[in-house]
Amino acid sequence: MTDSTLALDSAKIKKILVCQLRQIGDVMLSTPVAELLAQKFPDAEIHYFTEKKCVPVLQNNPYITKIWALDKKELSNIMKEFAFYKKVARQGFDLMVGLQHLPRIRWISYLTDAPVKLSYRSSWINDIGYTHLIDAKDGYASESKVAILAPLGIEWNCTTPKLFLTEEERDAMSARMKEWGVTDENRLITIDATHHDLGRKYPAENYAKVISLLAEKNKDLRFVLLAGPGEEGIFDEILDSCDAPEAVIVPSPSLQLREVAACQERSVLHFGNCSAPRHMAVAMGTPTLVTLGSSSDAWCFPSDEHTTVNSDIDCVPCNNTTCSIGYKCLTELDPEYVADKILEHIDSVTR
Repeated sequence: MTDSTLALDSAKIKKILVCQLRQIGDVMLSTPVAELLAQKFPDAEIHYFTEKKCVPVLQNNPYITKIWALDKKELSNIMKEFAFYKKVARQGFDLMVGLQHLPRIRWISYLTDAPVKLSYRSSWINDIGYTHLIDAKDGYASESKVAILAPLGIEWNCTTPKLFLTEEERDAMSARMKEWGVTDENRLITIDATHHDLGRKYPAENYAKVISLLAEKNKDLRFVLLAGPGEEGIFDEILDSCDAPEAVIVPSPSLQLREVAACQERSVLHFGNCSAPRHMAVAMGTPTLVTLGSSSDAWCFPSDEHTTVNSDIDCVPCNNTTCSIGYKCLTELDPEYVADKILEHIDSVTR
């Protein structure tokens, strides 16, 4: 097992399997891997092995030939699971890229007959399924994923994540915006106030205050609230504390993943927590501003269009999921300060 550069004949690489099961944001961040592989091996099919819930961010991607979607509900017993993994693995791949060390990907690495299998070094039980390993690289997540391709002579060149919409999806979003009463004079900001981890969740009442301040200073702004399945309760939490509910758009039904992307494409900014929608906004070329609590800046794409705000409390980033001082890094992050930073950022990226 080595991380030295491989001498491969690109013309002989006909099928490549990329494995990134979850989460939605991580799958979004993995798309530069497909793009750079397609540039290196233009004649190759690129297949993706991912969970069903993540498929929408990969659909219509010109660099991806086939998506193998893992539906856990359909794999009701070990025999069905094994049969599915074997079917995926035995497609005649010339190259496999494992971007995660998870049991299901481990099965694929064991079962595939691909002569070259790349990943990063981990534990022996994960490593034995691969032929070439590299040391895990710190930095922006897409850069870390692309680093696994180093034995192929591929380097990250600030390639952004990408999500590809259809014209029908754009037209459908135009129709929804018309329903919302959005005019050419309005500027949209998408708002993602959700997160399962309290260490990454700026409080709903703080979002409401930020929206109120921004709406007071800029009457043309409209704020589109985002939420995943089962998270829609955040809408009422924000509206109940907001002084400018007339500026807030609550989609009904709430936007699905590709609708989120279509909305972000038409927005001047995405403002939210450290979760999948921020990475989707990067993929759509939309500037972002993200509130940080326990997480670090490593999830922020390195360009002036994307920035973060955080408190100056000494313990951040801690990367912990619990907090003995009540998540002060977020609860005491002043909404007025955040609102000012948003206006500064919008001004700097649109001038």
